[in-house]
Amino acid sequence: MANDAKTRTPQPLHAAQIADALLKLPTVQALTGLGKTSVYARIKTGEFKPIHLSKRAVRFRASEIQAWLQAQGQ
Repeated sequence: MANDAKTRTPQPLHAAQIADALLKLPTVQALTGLGKTSVYARIKTGEFKPIHLSKRAVRFRASEIQAWLQAQGQ
């Protein structure tokens, strides 16, 4: 079966309230309002520091995303 994003169960946004939570890219996108390309651009500039669980699995610390949001005035 194809690994289709439409069939995956989304991560609940309240997971971001747990400081140690590791957030998936779609959750980061929903919280920040950024698109995938913009998130990856911020990784490249060092604004976002992803955690690589494997070659294809990337997560973001909820506390770092919350800090970024506060710095943006959101």
